Amino acid sequence: MTQHTDLPSDLLPTIVRQFLAAHIARDADTASSFLAEDAVIVDQDETFRGREETQAFLRDAGSEFAYTTLQIGAYRVDDTHWVVTVRLEGTFPGGVAELDYRFALQDDLIAELVIANHPA
Repeated sequence: MTQHTDLPSDLLPTIVRQFLAAHIARDADTASSFLAEDAVIVDQDETFRGREETQAFLRDAGSEFAYTTLQIGAYRVDDTHWVVTVRLEGTFPGGVAELDYRFALQDDLIAELVIANHPA
């Protein structure tokens, strides 16, 4: 059963916190170290598979823009699925976006990450 309780960052799984910290710092090498070898990242309906593609995505995504990131929500779906909502503000078209980062964990690594617009 989905628990829609907003969680503070310190109650998220360590791997999710570490990944987000590295991703927000735009440290693709560290962020990708938290992904399984065969990890899948889906961002706005574009899919990246495996170490090379996911690391390239993490390195290049949003690199042409300046923006800030703020966690505005999080919840546990079940023992292996977590959702973190972030708010981006920056120089990209529209200037503001709220995105859900949907994590699927396996063997203490991120097996899948789906990034999608947060429902209004």
